[in-house]
Amino acid sequence: MDTEVYSFALKNALIEIQNICPDIKNAFMFREDGEIVAVDADTPENTVVRVINAFDGVFEKADALGGVESITLDSSKGRVSASCMNDLYLVTVTTKKADMNYVNTVTRVLIPTVLKLIEKISPAPLKNNLSEPEMKPETPMERKSEEVARAYAGETVTKEPREPVQTDTKPEAVLPEPPVNQFIVENIGGLLVPSDTVRVDNEILSQWNELYPDRKINDVEIETFGGKSARCKIKPIKGSKYEDKGLIQMPDKIQSTLEIKKGELVRVKPIVE
Repeated sequence: MDTEVYSFALKNALIEIQNICPDIKNAFMFREDGEIVAVDADTPENTVVRVINAFDGVFEKADALGGVESITLDSSKGRVSASCMNDLYLVTVTTKKADMNYVNTVTRVLIPTVLKLIEKISPAPLKNNLSEPEMKPETPMERKSEEVARAYAGETVTKEPREPVQTDTKPEAVLPEPPVNQFIVENIGGLLVPSDTVRVDNEILSQWNELYPDRKINDVEIETFGGKSARCKIKPIKGSKYEDKGLIQMPDKIQSTLEIKKGELVRVKPIVE
């Protein structure tokens, strides 16, 4: 893949992380050899170079111990964290009050997802160039022209019997596979909150309804990364501060059933009926 396109995709991912987590003030990515891959819009490149040089000595000492997966430096004003993802390092600068469990959950989901997507897209042009030409079905006009040519050549043309056209029966529509979305668990409580209902962004519900316009989606299946699963009713999330953050509001009873808690990641799939 073109380097500019690769960097552009990762830069957009960094910007999206900052939108989800406003406590992330700076973010950038670089390779082990010091090559800068992507920088958010608010971080000067000379600052990135100084930070990479500062980490260089730490990484050299860590290599002697078998490498490093993550480093966190605390200060009076905030935190600087560096984590390894494939052959890249992600550095984030956060405020002192930042919820690091939430920050780490978002970064460890979004960045690897973008990297996997890039890996899938990257070989596509090469495969398309090397693939065999598509064989188009023979049209009635092409068949007729071939018959005329054979007749002029003195060959006997034998017409194949046509298959009867069935007009009474219609093929049953094949439904697309239900999409699987990942959400971060958020608490929801109150006297009037149903114990069997979870809430997600209304935009997600709209996407599911557009995918299945003739079906009803009232329930979802929730699966944890530990293998637990449960079927729950689904409603749109309430409150603008919870929208567009990749959250799923979940009452204590469902969290207890799934053996999870606030800040953990779950998979959610609509149940189409």
